[in-house]
Amino acid sequence: MNTRKIPRTGEAIPMLGMGTWQTFDVTPDKRAPLDEVMKTFLAAGGRVIDSSPMYGRAEQTTGDVLKAIGESDTPFRATKVWTRGKREGIEQMARSRERMGGKTIDLMQVHNLLDLDTHLPVLREMKQAKQIRYVGVTHYAIGEFATIEKLMRTATLDFIQIPYNIMRRDAEKRILPAAIDTGTAVLVMRPFEEGALFESVKGKALPEWASEIDCTSWAQVFLKFLLGHPAVTCPIPATSKVKHAADNVLAGYGRLPDEAMRKKMIAAL
Repeated sequence: MNTRKIPRTGEAIPMLGMGTWQTFDVTPDKRAPLDEVMKTFLAAGGRVIDSSPMYGRAEQTTGDVLKAIGESDTPFRATKVWTRGKREGIEQMARSRERMGGKTIDLMQVHNLLDLDTHLPVLREMKQAKQIRYVGVTHYAIGEFATIEKLMRTATLDFIQIPYNIMRRDAEKRILPAAIDTGTAVLVMRPFEEGALFESVKGKALPEWASEIDCTSWAQVFLKFLLGHPAVTCPIPATSKVKHAADNVLAGYGRLPDEAMRKKMIAAL
């Protein structure tokens, strides 16, 4: 799989990751299909797995799946702190680490900026102590982009996580340019606009130009549109279906669209 460098360190990570919102929030008796999803993702060269305490059982399921398939060291584990209070945050992050397994959490993010002023200093201390490797923030709301931009320019973040897709391109105005300016890595949530993108192309044949960027499905087109932007480090689509995981990961291979092709892709919708 093609890789992108984390600007702060130069560490290369595979450019197509996996989210766990809703899809990994399952009881143990329904976990087995996710073992195959994870095997497919990792076999294709994927590493970045994103979760959160907000996602119900997703962190625990992620850890259980990785243990079941014997892949404890390969993944780049990303999760979040989502609570108020310093003590509560520290305790929650300890639980997250235990649930997801592995030697460390690679990326810890302040989820939806909740109690940011309390948690961010703690994350910096944890990074200094090598308890986590990278620090970031997230928010699902476009209305919080101004706050995230300010944080990138003043707080020296390693990562941000934001919503961005071919239908919702607000991030292109200021957030993504700011990420380039400040050397901040970008994880992209909601790359399919929660399924709305597939509804918009329902019944449409894949355009001929898709082969020019090595795409064989609309999912790959949507993901490669994101990867065509130089600020995007790693989209994190979520799925509980093996066939969708196998399709998504192919966006991490082959040619990427230039700006002219990205405009053509927008016009196709």
